[in-house]
Amino acid sequence: MSLDRRRFLLGMSAAASAPLWLSMREVFAKTEPGGSWPGYAGATVIDALGSPGEYNAEAYAPMSAKALADARASGLTAINVTVSGVGSYATNAEETIRNIAYWNAQIAAHPEALCLIRTAADLDRAKRDGRLGLVYGFQDATPIGEDLDRVALFDELGVRVFQLTYNRRNLIGDGCLEPGNAGLSTFGQQLIERLNERHLLVDLSHAGERTTREAIARSKVPIAITHTGCAALAALPRNKTDAELRALAEKGGVAGIYLMPFLREKGQPMADDLIAHIEHAVRTCGEDHVGIGSDGTISPIDFNAEFKRKHAEDVADRRARGISAPGEDANVYTFVPDLNSADRLDTVAHLLSARGHSDSRIAKIIGGNFARLFAQTWSPTAANPPHARKV
Repeated sequence: MSLDRRRFLLGMSAAASAPLWLSMREVFAKTEPGGSWPGYAGATVIDALGSPGEYNAEAYAPMSAKALADARASGLTAINVTVSGVGSYATNAEETIRNIAYWNAQIAAHPEALCLIRTAADLDRAKRDGRLGLVYGFQDATPIGEDLDRVALFDELGVRVFQLTYNRRNLIGDGCLEPGNAGLSTFGQQLIERLNERHLLVDLSHAGERTTREAIARSKVPIAITHTGCAALAALPRNKTDAELRALAEKGGVAGIYLMPFLREKGQPMADDLIAHIEHAVRTCGEDHVGIGSDGTISPIDFNAEFKRKHAEDVADRRARGISAPGEDANVYTFVPDLNSADRLDTVAHLLSARGHSDSRIAKIIGGNFARLFAQTWSPTAANPPHARKV
């Protein structure tokens, strides 16, 4: 679907909910004209946190024809899909095994469209074959429990990205919502060492400031923050400070900017806000250390009464479980309306180009940097690499 067509549909939606969408239209009018970036088809495009499928799909239901078509239309080479549970030591190991089994079944059912990514060579193969590569990742260390030997188990099952905490405190360290900001535990230090030994990527999204700083220092190889924003632009707990971003870059890591409510302290984020966070991250830590982790589904959101009801229920559930972060609101949505299409990263690339960013920089931001990080981290010869902070 062309961006002009999407603009028309968004305009029609605005008439149905004037207070929110009127504000969105005013912001959207400031963005650059729509279009595609000429280098998109040839680029390695990676969403560092997201999922194939539709927002309201039934849990564990087979992927729909629409979800598969959207995956193809996205132009994505790979996506880091969450297989872990979060926030529960009692149930998350079992839930994680079930999630891995589900995605394995989807890959087996659709080998022409999907593949599992375990190595950098798999990433190259996915790009060459035109399939969407799935990178299995954790968003909490709870499935590991108290047993570091489970790292080997999940490694063998294909997990390649391990996020240490999810907002709250766990056995590894403090999440970003813990007021104590206690940092890494001794067990957390041992987990990082084990992940380094097995050439698995550490992810510090949702981690507290001290946990982030100590984990970067502890790791012998570069680390990721797969989905975050810049606290300098929106001072919310889920966003990272400039000091954290610089430390990540100095270690050779990559920060993925998300398409989430946390791009603004108030109101609905739009494409302008995403571009502002990307550009601030580039200024802060250099073009070699910035990517995109949407934290959303590939399929666009069908913005209707059912979506709004389900979104409100999700926010209420997260608050009840104590894992909701400031900035989550029933009236602020977890997608960027003027990027509400499967090929949203193509539009992002086009907007960056219109802002004067070079083709080489854009290629890095939409996937090249994470491809490089994956290759370095997953390699048996991974080491702290040389890096240049190019602004």
